[in-house]
Amino acid sequence: MVVTGGAGFVGRHLVTALSRLGKKVTVVDHAELPADVAALPGVRHARADLRDYGETLLALQGADVVFHLAGNASGTVSVEKPRHDFHLNALGTCNVGNACLELGVQRLVYLSSAIVYGTPRSSPMGEDHPTHPFLPYGASKLSGELTLRSLQQSAGLPVVIGRSFVVYGPGEDPSRAGGEVSQFLRWHLNELPIPVVGDIDRKTRDFIHVEDLCGALVTLADRGRDGETYNLGSGTEVSLRELADAVGKATGRPALLDVDDSSLEDSFSLVADVSRLAALGFSPAIRLAEGLESLAAVLGPFPELPTAKAVFRKERPERRRLTEAAAC
Repeated sequence: MVVTGGAGFVGRHLVTALSRLGKKVTVVDHAELPADVAALPGVRHARADLRDYGETLLALQGADVVFHLAGNASGTVSVEKPRHDFHLNALGTCNVGNACLELGVQRLVYLSSAIVYGTPRSSPMGEDHPTHPFLPYGASKLSGELTLRSLQQSAGLPVVIGRSFVVYGPGEDPSRAGGEVSQFLRWHLNELPIPVVGDIDRKTRDFIHVEDLCGALVTLADRGRDGETYNLGSGTEVSLRELADAVGKATGRPALLDVDDSSLEDSFSLVADVSRLAALGFSPAIRLAEGLESLAAVLGPFPELPTAKAVFRKERPERRRLTEAAAC
């Protein structure tokens, strides 16, 4: 088996889960593997830039199953560097899909994102909800989906697509992770008020523990239908006020919120209809209260504070005038 992006947050957990199942796993990632992951039985590391088709072919050769997780996972980075985001997510996914076809891979599982839906028009959202992403990240992930689905329909690529909702769990990078669960806990465990932007009652989310997400991905590899898309969430709606209350219960001390409701841009309900995933026999095992307690124990008192910021737009750059030499 191959896991692209196996050195990342979700990837590390998936590699660990597959190793525990007795699978031999090749991690395809530019980054170094964490020592605990590199030491797992059956795990090897292959460096490759998936933007390069030749490197992608070499990295995936011999694989029966490929979990494609590699790419940019930050909406903020996509706003600041949209071409970089597109190259990593759209071009990289195009190369992975074509390489899987050429190499005869038996199953490709692509981890996409609920961000492809854009602003929700209904809640909970089924997989047939319109896709109108408002971030370059959502557009690049959707481009990956469209490419893989077209390869399935035109050439028989055995691909299954999973759209993750808000993932949390141990191992997130506080400088990049924008999910509310770890951010809330980190502020609270530092005995500080939790900064929140938006309407804490209208802003609701669907939180899924990273171990449950990995279980869902394995289920898609085993039982997912070729060409099908599945929402990967808990199916449970939680407002930010309710999350703060749960953080307080998990830590034994009420959480304080510092609310800025001047911007309501993302004060919507982002919740998954998971009936299609449930039909495969999968249901999340880790409830939010349990996940919060275990994550708080891992983080301990006074963990590193989160610094990731949600950026939805940037200032339009000044018009550039290129000289003939620069244009060439």
